[in-house]
Amino acid sequence: MSPAPARTAPGVRLMQKVSSTRTFARVAPHVIPAMDRAVHRLTRGRVILSAQMLPGVILTARGAKSGLPRTTPLACMPEEGSGTWILIGSNFGRDGHPAWTGNLLAHPDAEISWKGRDIAVRARLLQGEERAEAWRAALDFWPPYATYQSRIEREIRLFRLERRP
Repeated sequence: MSPAPARTAPGVRLMQKVSSTRTFARVAPHVIPAMDRAVHRLTRGRVILSAQMLPGVILTARGAKSGLPRTTPLACMPEEGSGTWILIGSNFGRDGHPAWTGNLLAHPDAEISWKGRDIAVRARLLQGEERAEAWRAALDFWPPYATYQSRIEREIRLFRLERRP
């Protein structure tokens, strides 16, 4: 019998339960990105602390208004074999789209740090059946996304990141 995927281990199930709470949604956006940025910088891009629970990237995109580089640590859903990544703009189930989603809408060419490598990518907002399929996969991947969506009226934005030549 093969081992269960890491995200179904008892510690992960506990984290899924905790991450579905409103308290987590209030605190996490202030704590997790700061910790991820610090650890990523200290390890020269080799480690993202929150990626011990979920795969993660450091996204660098130009600001929608300023045009300046904006760096954001994010959980991601790598698509095995295709060399693409899905980013989920859940904002921890809080009102309002996260700023990075507006940045990608305005400037889809971006860069990610993935497993210590910098990769040029182009982001594409998913819509229709393509979005529905990715959303189903995201719920299988991290069930708390359903709780996040149930708390808010906006539709959570999903982006597919594809490598640029």
